[in-house]
Amino acid sequence: MPFKIGDSVMVLDEDMSGTIRSISGDDVTIETEDGFSLRFNVSELIKQKTSNRLKQQLFVNTHINDVISEKETPSKAKQPRIKIKERYEPTMEVDLHIHQLVRSTKGLSNHDMLTLQLDTAKRQLEFAINKRIQKVVFIHGVGEGVLKVELEYLFSRYDVKYYDANYQKYGLGATEVYIYQNPKN
Repeated sequence: MPFKIGDSVMVLDEDMSGTIRSISGDDVTIETEDGFSLRFNVSELIKQKTSNRLKQQLFVNTHINDVISEKETPSKAKQPRIKIKERYEPTMEVDLHIHQLVRSTKGLSNHDMLTLQLDTAKRQLEFAINKRIQKVVFIHGVGEGVLKVELEYLFSRYDVKYYDANYQKYGLGATEVYIYQNPKN
């Protein structure tokens, strides 16, 4: 590609561009945008399609105060997108494992531990009903199933629907409770 003095060129292997000031054989001297004169071989240069003058003209009509005011105006906050799967996830989890409820089980009988777990479940269920939380997962563990049976008895006294929670997430050790928001009187 023939070059002539005044052409805008870019250097191939470097992030540099400039204007041709002199040509002697295969050597071309360019003046960079910073004012430095550098010599390159013709094979290292390519003609620039858009001139820097055009780029500079893009911002001539823009006033600095317009740019500042545009940046300072608050933009509408975007709501985070919730995946479809996560929309139906329960909003509240209650872990009824005894080690989550007390520091030590020393001195507690099995009856005391079960009573503590059931009282916690009842208190959390009533909290969810009062706060209009629609789904609650009670994590009870697998064990011998005594706590699960007692929880089912507890849930049957409320206007709720209960079923096994998501198997992939909790296995067999959790029950999900759906609380009806408009109970029938």
